[in-house]
Amino acid sequence: MLRIGICDDAAEARQQLHTMTERLLDARAVEYQIYEFSSGEGLTGWLDKHAGELDLVFLDIEMGGMNGMETAKKLRAQSGSLQIVFVTGYADYVFDGYTVGALGYVLKPPQQAQIDDVLTRSMAALFRQAEQVFVCQNRDGMYRIPKSTIHYFCSDRRQVTCVTDTRRVTFYARLDEVEQQTGAAFVRIHQRYLVRAAAVDRVENSTVVIGEERLPVSRAHQSAALAALARAMLD
Repeated sequence: MLRIGICDDAAEARQQLHTMTERLLDARAVEYQIYEFSSGEGLTGWLDKHAGELDLVFLDIEMGGMNGMETAKKLRAQSGSLQIVFVTGYADYVFDGYTVGALGYVLKPPQQAQIDDVLTRSMAALFRQAEQVFVCQNRDGMYRIPKSTIHYFCSDRRQVTCVTDTRRVTFYARLDEVEQQTGAAFVRIHQRYLVRAAAVDRVENSTVVIGEERLPVSRAHQSAALAALARAMLD
């Protein structure tokens, strides 16, 4: 699913871009969700509470309050993977987008060919990123969590909690299923725990230390887990 944000302080501009984007994605039979924001403050505030829940943002540069460039800098500080496309009436602003790693720009009024090109490049980028993120879903929405930010997964019956640098996301799954999705960079240390090897600070007897947390290493997993963690630390 492609999750798109449209941020513009003009309701008519938001609606025009929303309608055009819907039409193009429907024609491609792509699943999507589109969210509208009337200010940079509203967009960044929403993402503070819903980190990782947008893939692509169309961002008007000439907004009142926090303008598009200021908003983009905050967005980039929140996420290195969020794709930003500037929407502007002035080509003079285009080169400023490189400072925040923008995917591109669209000149107002938007043309279908421009939007179609942006969507094509956005989906291609998401495909390239697929191996670098862990995807899960709960009642609040779908999450694409960069694997490099994950500390560990912890299971409790049918619920798994993903613990990252900044948050915890709980979803329904079996830890065995998560282990299959995450690959060799993650090590099973216990029936309930799956850790990212590179996140482990040290190993003490039958415990691994990640930051201020200590996680148990079970006897059943001890030999294989310690060997895998030792290899990761040497690398």
